[in-house]
Amino acid sequence: MKDNHNELHEQFSQSMKTITAIGDEVRQNIIITLLECGCYGFRVGEITNRTHLSRPAISHHLKILCNANIVKVKKQGTMNFYFLNPDRQEIQNIYNLCGSILELMDKMQMQE
Repeated sequence: MKDNHNELHEQFSQSMKTITAIGDEVRQNIIITLLECGCYGFRVGEITNRTHLSRPAISHHLKILCNANIVKVKKQGTMNFYFLNPDRQEIQNIYNLCGSILELMDKMQMQE
């Protein structure tokens, strides 16, 4: 059981930045908005129009999402297009973490 706990601590540690980034309602709305753009991406102005937030607020939240490796930016001339990271590793880490938690909960129930 100790090994399971160590693995769980490691998974939490790997996912901390992502959990923090997606835990904010504004950033959740930005992620949902970016799901609409596919791989082409949206510019800050387009995200602003869809979320009804200010440009500085959007830029701040996009920076956090980029730092957490959830969002990527593609530059075309002077324009920046933001899109969800197709690598998906950060989201996969959370998925794996949740799977490990569920597995340990199942083991606990079996022991009762």
